[in-house]
Amino acid sequence: MNMPRSLFSHGLLITALLLQHGCGSEQSSAGANAAGNTNEQASFDVVEASFEDMQEAMRDGRASAQSLVRAYLARIERYDATLRATLAINPQAPRIAAKLDLERAAGRLRGPLHGIPIALKDNILTTDMPTTGGALAFADYTAPYEATIVRRLREAGAIIIAKTTLTELANWVATGMPNGYNAILGHSRNPYDPRPDPRPCCNDGRGVLDSGGSSSGTGTAANFWAANVGTETSGSLQIPANNTMLVAIKPTVGRLSRHGIIPITAEQDTAGPMAKYVADATALLAAMEGTDPKDPATGVCPPLPASAAATLLRRDGLAGARIGIPRPFFYEPVAPPGSEAPRGGLTAAEAATMRRAIAVLEQEGAVIVDPAPIPSTVSPDPEANQLLFGNCYDLGQGKGGDANCSTVMKYGMKRDFNQWLSSLGTTAPVASLTGLRRFNRSREAQGAIRYGQAQLDISDEMELTADRSRWRADRQKDRRLSRDEGIDAALERHDLDALLMPAWRGENIINKAGYPAVSVPFGEVPNVLDPPLPADFEAKPMPFGVTFAGTGCSEPRLLTLAYAFEQATQTRRAPALP
Repeated sequence: MNMPRSLFSHGLLITALLLQHGCGSEQSSAGANAAGNTNEQASFDVVEASFEDMQEAMRDGRASAQSLVRAYLARIERYDATLRATLAINPQAPRIAAKLDLERAAGRLRGPLHGIPIALKDNILTTDMPTTGGALAFADYTAPYEATIVRRLREAGAIIIAKTTLTELANWVATGMPNGYNAILGHSRNPYDPRPDPRPCCNDGRGVLDSGGSSSGTGTAANFWAANVGTETSGSLQIPANNTMLVAIKPTVGRLSRHGIIPITAEQDTAGPMAKYVADATALLAAMEGTDPKDPATGVCPPLPASAAATLLRRDGLAGARIGIPRPFFYEPVAPPGSEAPRGGLTAAEAATMRRAIAVLEQEGAVIVDPAPIPSTVSPDPEANQLLFGNCYDLGQGKGGDANCSTVMKYGMKRDFNQWLSSLGTTAPVASLTGLRRFNRSREAQGAIRYGQAQLDISDEMELTADRSRWRADRQKDRRLSRDEGIDAALERHDLDALLMPAWRGENIINKAGYPAVSVPFGEVPNVLDPPLPADFEAKPMPFGVTFAGTGCSEPRLLTLAYAFEQATQTRRAPALP
């Protein structure tokens, strides 16, 4: 297998950084004195280490910010040619780590992220690494400004060590594009089974185990960095977190600034943390949140408590909580009005996993309300049934074929992508969505649109003035079916604290509502594919977690529930890498 040029370049850069700043393996590269030297007194293993583990190791001299960076770079160098989790390495990471070590030595600590290496999805702008979105048109492009959340992470002491791979442009290019694929790096792999898909239909380089949505969790799951920041418009935090045994917080839209993030649609876009543990994800969320005059949606939620970990993360947090089980569609199949074919539901293995999860909640003192259906998923009125009003995604749902789907995403992509391009000024590689589509067609032989660009096409045909009234009506219907007659109706009718969703299955209604969700690892189920795998291919299981979903700005309550569930189960395991 030929190594992509970007992976080869990463390997050279990592080797140079390790040589320049003191080479150390993942087992022995921990611990440096406060002045930034490499006289390690004891070893510290970054594999599965939490933020608090790292802070404790840096406090007692077993590690330093510099040694953490070296250990993670060594893991990237060793495993990334197989997993392809990394689109860029930050050449400034060792220097930033040295500065933070000096601050620690001087008694200045910025908080729980001080000296912690994290990665960003490669649609989040930085000025010390390229931001490409995985698109050939943006290859090697470095933006003239940084995202607001990046500035806040740096101020909190985080070290931005790398950019993660992603499904190209956050998976708004083509419906046939596999998760984790982009034109710059190709296919990434799930570390829980990184083998290529052997089926004749799908042996194009993709992995046999789906890595999930566009915010790759591969690098965090494989311990290439301590955690990462992704984005979600329709599942791109919840799905990859589920598929790689991670925690994800999909925040209320507006809790985090979107300024400096390549958009799909402002109605649903949000950044969010992905980490191995609820406490780590909470620390990242607290560091990034806040109002921003450059994003008018911000300020919608009160900030998390000043000491969120101590206040919210309680082992007994499930006691007395009322948690609803929205059985129709999310657990059991249901036929919407006018359709004989049922939709949704779980496999036998998935249903058994959720029964075990519900049993844990009951053992921990939660009150289970079962069933607690979401009204808009069972409404007999076709105009009030959320299952009959999905998003317009493919060519068949372009102009003339979009009467029964929401235009919010395809309209928003043209409006917001063009606005983002204008913010880049003269540095923008293309001037508009139309320009991007033309570039892609001109580079088709170079692999720019291996799977087509149907979603870009149906977005670009939208007319921002003439179609505004249609967009507005669709947005109002989305909100009504997902909020007033959806999540809020279920919560209020049954006096619930949260809904328990299997894995990522509630992402569509959660994202249309703009509401928060916290996903937690829990179990595994067979990786069953259609068409099936060869009889002699022993597929490894697919991670299958749970998601706590609530109303707008309910992150504090959801984090309490998720933490208590995590502590009661503790089922995350590291992938077995060679």
